[in-house]
This record gives sequence, C-alpha cells and structure tokens, in this order.
Amino acid sequence: MSKIGFIGLGCEKNTVNTEKMIAAVQAAGHTIVSDLENIDLAVINTCGFIESAKQEALETIFEVARLKTEGKVGKMIVTGCLSERYQREIAEELPEVDGFLGVGSFQRIAEAAEKVLAGEKIAWFDAKENLQLEGERVVTSPAHTAYIKIADGCNNRCTYCCIPDIRGAFRSRPMENIIAEAEKLVTEGAKELILIAQDTTNYGIDLYGERRLPALIRELVQIEGLCWLRLLYLYPDKISDELIDLFAAEEKLIPYIEMPIQHGVGSVLKRMNRPGDEKQLLALLEKLRARIPDVTLRTTLIVGFPGETEEEFDALCRFVRKAKFDKLGVFCYSREEGTPAYDLPDQIDEEVKEKRREILDTVQTDVVEEKQAEMPGKTLTVLAEGFDRFGECWYGRSVREAPDIDGKIFFTGGSNIAVGDFIEVEIEEIMDYDLIGVAK
Repeated sequence: MSKIGFIGLGCEKNTVNTEKMIAAVQAAGHTIVSDLENIDLAVINTCGFIESAKQEALETIFEVARLKTEGKVGKMIVTGCLSERYQREIAEELPEVDGFLGVGSFQRIAEAAEKVLAGEKIAWFDAKENLQLEGERVVTSPAHTAYIKIADGCNNRCTYCCIPDIRGAFRSRPMENIIAEAEKLVTEGAKELILIAQDTTNYGIDLYGERRLPALIRELVQIEGLCWLRLLYLYPDKISDELIDLFAAEEKLIPYIEMPIQHGVGSVLKRMNRPGDEKQLLALLEKLRARIPDVTLRTTLIVGFPGETEEEFDALCRFVRKAKFDKLGVFCYSREEGTPAYDLPDQIDEEVKEKRREILDTVQTDVVEEKQAEMPGKTLTVLAEGFDRFGECWYGRSVREAPDIDGKIFFTGGSNIAVGDFIEVEIEEIMDYDLIGVAK
C-alpha cells in the first residue's frame, strides 16, 4: 500500500474533517506519514475563508508542487474550502494538482486516492449537503484535549462571510451520535472536550425544531471521566438564560464564553447583517458577569468594514474600553468576492484598516494589562500540556485559556508531573498575555 501525508489548514472544524480523511485512508490500508518527503500522495485540506487563508493555502500547494517536481511527492490532492469555493478556476490555475475534492466529497478520499495513485486526474464536487458529519476519525490533537464538531454549515448570512456558500446550510448532528463520540474520546483519554460549529448556539434547530445546546450539555456533563467541557462560537443573540444558568451551575461546563460579536456599533452591525448594538451587547456582558462566577469572555472584532467612519471606529474603541473583554482578537475586513459586502460602497484602504487594527490592539492591550495585574497571588488549576526544555519549566492552560488562540501558563516546581495532569499553580508574574507561576 501507499504512503500518504496530510496537511490540514484553517480552523479546528476543518481539522476534524482532516482527521476523518486520515481515518478513511488508513482503513483502506494505506500508511499515514507525517514527513512529506518520499511519499506517494499528499493531501492538502485547505481553508478559503478570507484572503490570508487563501494565500496560506496557495503557498502550501506551491510548496508541495515543488516537492513533486523534485520527485519527493508522487501525487497531490487538494480538498476543502478553497477547492470548493474556486472549483471552476482552480483546475486551470493549478495543473500540477492531480485531484480536487469539494467539501461534499471529502468522505470519498479513499476512492479518490486510489484513482489518483493509478494515474487519473479527478475533480469531484458533490453537493455541499453531502458533507459527512459522522464517521471515524484519527484524533490529531493531544490525547487530553479533543474537539467535537456538533454541526456544519451556517444560516446567519453575515454580509462579509462566504461560509454559507462554501459549506451550505446549518446541519446538526443527532444528539446521540455526539454523546457516543464524546464517551469514546473520554475513554481514550480526553479530559477536555471542546464543542465547535460555525454557530454552536444554533445546535438542533434543524433537527429538532428548537435549539438544543442546553439539552446536549446536560447529557455530556454526565460522562464519567470528563473534567472540562468548553464551548466555542456562541452567538450573542442566542445566549439564552437557560444556557447562562448552566454555565453558573454545571461544574464541568467551564466559565469560558467565546462569542464573535465582530463590532460594537449598531450601524456597522446592521451593515454586517448582524443583530444588536452597543447597549444590548454591554447589557449582555453585564448579565454574564453577574450570573456566572469568574467568567472569562472572549470575542473577535472586524475593523475597516465598508463605510466604517472615523466616528464609528472611535465608538468601537470606546466600546472595547467599556466591555473589558478578557480575550479579544482584531482582524482587518477582508473583501471577499461573492459576498454582499464586496459590492458595498465606501470600501476602506488597506493602510487605514491596518492602522485601525493597530489602534484597537493597543486599546485592548491596556484592558489586558489591567486584568493581568490582578493575577499574581491567585491559584489556578492548570492542565499540563508539555515541558519547555529551554525554559526548564512546564506549561499548560487553565479554564481561562482555549488551545491555540489564548496565552499559556508557565510554571516550575512539582514532582511526577505528566502531560494531561491537573496542577494547582500559584501565579507569581505576568508576561504579556502569558502567566508565570509555581506548582503548589
């Protein structure tokens, strides 16, 4: 059988799809390798959400094509969002690629591999609705942490976003399938499960006629051996009182709320086709802090959306100072063809967008420094993730940090520590977005 290597790009939702493809190819008898030299086939699972993701995908494709030219890679398959979004153009522009699969075809990867390895050129773009939500996967994250994708697609139709066109309408997985997968992952060593979807709060609306995220949570927290249940991508207008009560009451449902609000000014949010305004968002934040002890709040914001005036940007800065998010990511608006915002008037220069991003980053840095200054002297439960041999210390995360997107906690001391252990760490110092402490 052949040696096949995978490159997964983009978000953790895309990572789950890559893990399913690995499982399918492995089940077909092929050998999965991590080194992309001297292999028979390379599979690149791409992201095509915004311009920077497209550029990363193309650079990766060109690099693998170079390895192919040098005889180190035999064949290439490109799948995922970039392939789906540009299916008409991509085959002409990338002749060195042997096979293309759209998002509705990735579950056919084993069949595609056989065709390509036999010398055929393929381009399969099944209906987006065929995107497989179930199936085995080979988990590539550390054993103690695993993602569970509870739905795919999106119905929100934000004017800047191409996801509904790429991945189709919102589709939930049956609750019993999610619970079974969660139980299996915990049995295999996962202590932290992270629920993901394009809009996690919308879970169940298509299958059950109502949102069922609270019901799903109540089932998952019953799993013996599960320590942390983390939720990502909670839309602010769908955070119900029932969900808030669960955050406050369920010990395993950790008090970390990641909600992508994208802006804090009502006029801009309206142009984005998103609900809410400054007053409503600030009221929600106040409610969350009042009802959920020690809640950590994270969000993302877009600057430079078409028509964003200096006054609106100044109002956004004031909003960020008032909101005092614990974690915040700032992105420049990416003009994406095929989206309603692409044709909006008053597009903003890239230099202006970048300058606004820098300013808002500085505003948030002041907020973070104020919050971080409160941390020395506190004791946090830290999930140990590894040992830094250069710094001669351990590192990990508390409930306040999600993998890959937030900072880390570095600590010394302790004995017989293993990756995946929970360690009580007293914080002594701050280092930008990271914390430094000692095991108690």
